[in-house]
Amino acid sequence: MSAEVVWVWVGAFLTLCILSFLYRDNPFYRFGEHLFVGVSNGYFVAFMFHRVIRPVMLEPFWGAVQTAGQSGLSWELFNPIAPQNFLLIIPGLVGCLYFTRFIPGTQWMVRIPIGIFMGYYTGLSVPAYFEGTVFPQMRGTLVTQSDFSAAAGGSSIDGIWALLVLVGVLGTLSYFFFSREHKGIWKVGAKTGIVFVMVGFGASFGFTVMARVSLAIGRFLFLLRDWLGVIS
Repeated sequence: MSAEVVWVWVGAFLTLCILSFLYRDNPFYRFGEHLFVGVSNGYFVAFMFHRVIRPVMLEPFWGAVQTAGQSGLSWELFNPIAPQNFLLIIPGLVGCLYFTRFIPGTQWMVRIPIGIFMGYYTGLSVPAYFEGTVFPQMRGTLVTQSDFSAAAGGSSIDGIWALLVLVGVLGTLSYFFFSREHKGIWKVGAKTGIVFVMVGFGASFGFTVMARVSLAIGRFLFLLRDWLGVIS
């Protein structure tokens, strides 16, 4: 029996373990679930060590130690952008503060790396969100004459879609404008907005369901073709 056949049987067994939850919770499902979580965590830890911690922090720091031992200390070894520097150990020490959660009396120190992490990624993601989502949405909402002009690359259909986007954005904003009662024109805008919101939620839900269905089809195809050989 070749190694490929063995792995096919292993994959089929684990797939059936997970699918057994459709009947009820059982030891086979828990085995597959725990194995998946354990392997995922082990892979993530190994990946982070070999691709991030060692090349980004440990090797530059150890290189700085070796350089200092051979040539003595210099300011270049404290240059944060130098390939070999001592400053890279500081993020590592800050990251080690996560383990203070398990040391009685020092649990408060875990707030330091969490605050740095949240502050950094919030500052990084907010401009990216505006550049990638908000500003393109604002540009897409602006209806210009070029949207209807064939000479500018547009058409009547493009102009209609541009107007539809404008109506949807204004209607959705009016629906979520809670500082004023939805009466008159505000009520019309809110009713229009809720239609666009429901269409958006429905499309998102349908996309999610289809993605899960495609995964299920892939698993059944694996069982019927690669494992049982029923289909070719």
